Amino acid sequence: MPYPADRERDRPWVMRTYAGHSSAAASNELYRRNLAKGQTGLSVAFDLPTQTGYDPDHELARGEVGKVGVPVSHIGDMRQLFDQIPLAEANTSMTINATAMWLFALYVSVAQEQAEAAGQDVGEVLAKLAGTTQNDIIKEYLSRGTYVFPPAPSMRLITDMVAWTVSTVPKWNPINICSYHLQEVGATPVQEVAYAMCTAIAVLDTVRDSGQVPPERFGDVVARISFFVNAGVRFVEEMCKMRAFGALWDEITRERYGITDPKQRRFRYGVQVNSLGLTEAQPENNVQRIVLEMLAVSLSRDARARAIQLPAWNEALGLPRAWDQQWALRMQQVLAYETDLLEYQDIFDGSHVIEAKVDEIVRGAREEIDRVQAMGGAVAAVESGYMKSSLVGSMVERRRRVESGEDVVVGVNRFDTTEASPLQAEGAKAIETIDPAVERHAVEAMREWRAGRDQASVDAALDGLREAAKTEANLVDATIACARAGVTTGEWSQALRETFGEYRAPTGVSGAAGSGEAAAGLAQVRDRVRATGEEIGERLRILVGKPGLDGHSNGAEQIAVRARDVGFEVVYQGIRLTPAQIVSAAVQEGVHVVGLSVLSGSHLEVVPAVVAGLREAGAEDVPVIVGGIIPPEDAEALLRQGVARVFTPKDYDLTAIMNGIVDVVREAHGR
Repeated sequence: MPYPADRERDRPWVMRTYAGHSSAAASNELYRRNLAKGQTGLSVAFDLPTQTGYDPDHELARGEVGKVGVPVSHIGDMRQLFDQIPLAEANTSMTINATAMWLFALYVSVAQEQAEAAGQDVGEVLAKLAGTTQNDIIKEYLSRGTYVFPPAPSMRLITDMVAWTVSTVPKWNPINICSYHLQEVGATPVQEVAYAMCTAIAVLDTVRDSGQVPPERFGDVVARISFFVNAGVRFVEEMCKMRAFGALWDEITRERYGITDPKQRRFRYGVQVNSLGLTEAQPENNVQRIVLEMLAVSLSRDARARAIQLPAWNEALGLPRAWDQQWALRMQQVLAYETDLLEYQDIFDGSHVIEAKVDEIVRGAREEIDRVQAMGGAVAAVESGYMKSSLVGSMVERRRRVESGEDVVVGVNRFDTTEASPLQAEGAKAIETIDPAVERHAVEAMREWRAGRDQASVDAALDGLREAAKTEANLVDATIACARAGVTTGEWSQALRETFGEYRAPTGVSGAAGSGEAAAGLAQVRDRVRATGEEIGERLRILVGKPGLDGHSNGAEQIAVRARDVGFEVVYQGIRLTPAQIVSAAVQEGVHVVGLSVLSGSHLEVVPAVVAGLREAGAEDVPVIVGGIIPPEDAEALLRQGVARVFTPKDYDLTAIMNGIVDVVREAHGR
């Protein structure tokens, strides 16, 4: 029924666009322009060096600076990023995980500076800060790969942030449990709900057991836990998933943690709809996909997101322009302000179909939660490889359905005839491109920053951080001291690397089930692999590598699994490798082909480095193939530089890709 006459419309959700690139100055200009267009919150995208704790001049940062987000290397960058944006009045979401404490410390330090400059009470300003740090390290081990430290110290950093914010920045969400990327790497709705809940349990148990929060304040901890989810195009199922999320969260917080206040048990979540579900082929179809996915998290009032950010139609092609982001914002505004959606109570209450689907997801999620808890919880299930293998297996099954045509993707595996798109007309600049000079300028600015600071203060702050890390002290204050002293992102991370060590998570490839004998063309390709190996005199070997900092390993993992299925011996060492490490492994393993996966935009830097490295190592006869989000003009440039083949998301048939790889090996051996 409509709202009673004396009740106002439901308030719109916070509207964001996920944005940031090139430099702090360029991103600040973009943020202020978006806020002027009616955006009600900021969502900061950080570049991969910032996310993984490297300065712009580190070897692994080559080609990655400013590509998928904004580089923030020290407090000077953070000042520039939020210039003329009062942080006490902002609502800021920061997609940052392993280095979340560091970026939060920079943000808090700038807020303190703004308060001091305005003659305001610093404590009052901090109490007003509203926003979220993503800070879910569990899903980084499973999907995005921007982890740095082992699970135990990573959980400590999260715990310290939760405890500190509850007492000092009470409106801040110190973590959003992020199931978004789980769906991207194959999670079913049941897995997405279950693994997110297992992560939340792990965080809450760790905070509770740390003793940093008095038992009577634990309800405040629960109330500040938020979630960040993915909404796919099966929008009815996705909406039911969100209702299931809410029901399970209420149950867990009430029964496991004894939270009696319904407001503290409320399931609070933000959403970005499915970016990796967008297609390079016929990208104009992405517009309706985005709108339908937005409905999944807005139609049901009782399961409605409190913050929504939408990707742009062309994100499968590259970095969206400001106009593309404006279009995505206007989609939200039309739904919120032109339609009557916000005038009604939950329109699905009483639906037997919806109730049955929600119950099905809840039952399945409870079973999977129990299974993970029996293993010792989320951290143990990460370390054993169980969750990763489960997700890789789910993605194998999803790809099988697409390749067989069982799941239809319009414009990709059906209805693929098309007219020329005016959005991509000749001469049109369809995506934003980053000037290579951005990285050079960042490196120069980094050196100037180091030269202009008080080194004694920097050293003292870093020594304080190292000493605190060896104890059970809360590390937020020591981190803020580093921020204000002028410490860099790489220096903060390195100090903790020295204490905590680094970590390489299980890839999940060895435990993933294959695609089965029935997969189209699989047997024929397997015969070609075997025959080619017999001709050459040894079993064919492929090295699948991910150079640079791009941690989205789903494509590489699927290639590795399918290559194994057709008979290749597969060498796959996971993410975050330098070109030199990839070359070394290729030579040592005597592989017949190197396959590189790059989604971050660094392909023009890291791929030629591998080609050149093989040449210098005397292995120029080993062909290199590349897959990823690579614009056509860049693909042509790579082919001119010696790359044998380039595959992009439109090449969805993995078995056909395997057949092409066999062709490459045969050509390299004169067959």
